[in-house]
Amino acid sequence: MGKLSGKTALVTGASRNMGRAMALRLAADGALVAVHYNTAKDEAEAVVEAARQAGGKAFAVGAELGVPGDVATLFEAVETGLTEHAGSTALDILVNNAGVLGGIKPEDTTPEQFDRILAVNAKAPFFLIQRALRNMPDGGRIVNISSGLTRTSNPDEIAYAMSKAAVEMLALHFGKYLGPRGITVNSVAPGITRNDNPVFQMPEVVTAMASLSAFNRVGEPEDVADVVAFLCSEDARWITGAFVDASGGTLL
Repeated sequence: MGKLSGKTALVTGASRNMGRAMALRLAADGALVAVHYNTAKDEAEAVVEAARQAGGKAFAVGAELGVPGDVATLFEAVETGLTEHAGSTALDILVNNAGVLGGIKPEDTTPEQFDRILAVNAKAPFFLIQRALRNMPDGGRIVNISSGLTRTSNPDEIAYAMSKAAVEMLALHFGKYLGPRGITVNSVAPGITRNDNPVFQMPEVVTAMASLSAFNRVGEPEDVADVVAFLCSEDARWITGAFVDASGGTLL
């Protein structure tokens, strides 16, 4: 029996990269996982199929975040899927992973771009937690994906870093608020982690990025997924409101 057998989970932004690895790991641990996607339906369905092929349970749910009605749309799909696959709408685990990068110089950032980053990265997680609490039983788990950029600088990602700093406040304050219910809320901050960006196909760039880590390599999505899985388990029952550095020692 997996550590999460009988549990249900929602992972946002789970169609690729770290979110994909998180969804697959939680499914491998026994959870029924709602694999959220924005536009990449085929990739999300591929994650579901991979989870099932490995003996896990999952289903895909689509919704654009950062727009009016986003949370209601997502949870309508989540509750439908949970009812179909688990027979109830109880949601034990929420992983707020979906996010958008900036990559915009400070002088070029427009109010519209800034608002979009904050809407997806900070506003949506707040209201997803608010809505999830209707479905979450006592003893639930909430994990919010932050970033190492809240502890180190990149001038092209000021708005992004601001949004992720806001995300970290969710753990601090919701952790206190939900403690009486035994619901833990924590932040995980990845560093440079391999994804589908073309730069990871450039050996010299990867070598330079790897040098920033204490382990002299870039992170793999599974490195972060394993940390998230631990925080979603009963083993992490005594950890809440925490900032967990999952950057491979980049922040040392």
